[in-house]
Amino acid sequence: MGEGSPGREDAVLAVDGIGSACVVRLQGELDLYTADQVRSALGDAAGGGPQRVVVDLARVEFVDSTVLGVLVGARSALPAGALRLAAPQLEVRRALMVSGLDRTLPVHDTVDEALAAD
Repeated sequence: MGEGSPGREDAVLAVDGIGSACVVRLQGELDLYTADQVRSALGDAAGGGPQRVVVDLARVEFVDSTVLGVLVGARSALPAGALRLAAPQLEVRRALMVSGLDRTLPVHDTVDEALAAD
């Protein structure tokens, strides 16, 4: 069970270094209860000085405004263009569109596309 998320799995599935990039794989429902896990994982990923941080959203079912704010904070902590989002499902993609984050953060269909994009 996730820290601070009663009855739920950890929000962070894995953090993988791939070449000069870091992939943060998230899962489940991302909300107020899991925001600290996501913030910590992104902070740790950014602290390693990667050229790119890719947030894998393939297993994320829901994201609320708290975690969208965490993504904005992570974008600000990294060099311009370093943070990329990958593989959001329909509901998550909709949240990104409604919030306008899809216009300020690159969103890719797959992790591989996010890693390869310039």
